[in-house]
Amino acid sequence: MGGNGGGGTNADKRPNELLGSWFVRSGWSKGELARQVNRRARQLGANHISTDTSRVRRWLDGENPREPIPRILSELFSERFGCVVAVEDLGLRAAHQAPSVSGVDLPWTGPQTVALISEYSRSDLMLARRGFLGSSLGLAAGPALIEPMQRWLVPTPPAPYEASEPPASTRRGGRLSQPELDLLESTTVMFRQWDAQCGGGLRRKAVVGQLHEVTDLLQEPQPAATAKRLFKVAAELAELAGWMSYDVGLQPTAQKYFVLALHASKEAGDKPLGSYILSSMSRQMIHLGRPEDALELIHLAQYGSRDCASPRTQSMLYAMEARAYANMGQPGKCKRAVRMAEDTFADVHEWDDPDPDWIRFFSQAELYGENSHSYRDLAYVAGRSPTYASMAEPLMREAVDRFGKDPEHQRSYALNLIGMATVHLLQREPEQGAVLAREALRIGKKVRSERVNTRIRKTVDTAVRDFGDLAEVIDLTDQLAVDLPETAEAV
Repeated sequence: MGGNGGGGTNADKRPNELLGSWFVRSGWSKGELARQVNRRARQLGANHISTDTSRVRRWLDGENPREPIPRILSELFSERFGCVVAVEDLGLRAAHQAPSVSGVDLPWTGPQTVALISEYSRSDLMLARRGFLGSSLGLAAGPALIEPMQRWLVPTPPAPYEASEPPASTRRGGRLSQPELDLLESTTVMFRQWDAQCGGGLRRKAVVGQLHEVTDLLQEPQPAATAKRLFKVAAELAELAGWMSYDVGLQPTAQKYFVLALHASKEAGDKPLGSYILSSMSRQMIHLGRPEDALELIHLAQYGSRDCASPRTQSMLYAMEARAYANMGQPGKCKRAVRMAEDTFADVHEWDDPDPDWIRFFSQAELYGENSHSYRDLAYVAGRSPTYASMAEPLMREAVDRFGKDPEHQRSYALNLIGMATVHLLQREPEQGAVLAREALRIGKKVRSERVNTRIRKTVDTAVRDFGDLAEVIDLTDQLAVDLPETAEAV
């Protein structure tokens, strides 16, 4: 019985109505779900699992499968519906797991942060198949996510790393020189440029490998100043690994890296960097249909960095706050946050910019893009409102024009082309929408980003649903079949 992932029998069991509801809405057959579970189990190395249609029927009838089946089902349904579908949402029991290997409620201490990043990055490099790292499958949301992140604000005692410089006689030969530290930091900048140009799929493993190397350095005795710089590098690399994982569709993996990055930023004593990491987590929550969680994370970021974040960082946080309010259907608060983002960005001086590299992406073009997407999202939430679509259009056009002249941010160019296409569809201008979607498709072929591919597919699906008989839309559908025949494999 254990060989096919079943749980114990239960004479009193009742049909699992929650699982049944998700299953019916998915459109899958029992055989298709069984095949997907088996495929994911093999990717996990759980080769003993061999699910079939009769086993799926027993789950629907109320049998509780053993781990890792519940978490595999959670992940499959989350991907299918584009939102977090927790194990409990499926009417299944989540197995108890130690904090060291699962979840986001992790210890806020330097040595354990290093050990956890080392363990997780090593697992990722070893498995590296769809990001399924054993029992780290689950996505946290709601209080289970927000409450542990709030501990970012709690002062912690000095870490053991903050020791004075040891005597020369006890120093190990492997200590880092200033040029070596500089090189590590510049390598992170280079990885970030590659991500902006090429998408998350191409260099993700390289970033994870570099992160693992940095944890090796942190496990050696280091002077306090060196350890702080190494924690900062680790935080930036972990955030970038999370961002790239998010970009290629590995949502649980992305969340874990973001959480570990936040822990490392706390050890580095870098609150603005921590606020940026929280904004990345917020963006992921919006993508997963959890704008309330996104708003909590942004407010936490704003409060935690209120006395030290630069105008550029504050502007970015306001823009993300606007996105969250838009997706919650709160136009008044959304518009206020948009204005705050614009007003704060006016204090950014490009010619005398002290900002660290991780926030330099937030340009005037990016500000236009974020604010236009907020109005576009409001249009959708408000029943395809033409008013909000018309507010989005000039901002989106400005973003497209600026990114079109920026070869270093091709993924952003593609995403804003798609955004502009959706605005035209909202305004019932499908011909213009098709032209922009075709251009996004051209750029998307060069960028290994599942996010871009997914948004193109959704936009084309919308065009087909509303204007399927139009020649331009038919041609666009044919082009999509040629250029994106199937979902890109994550790396």
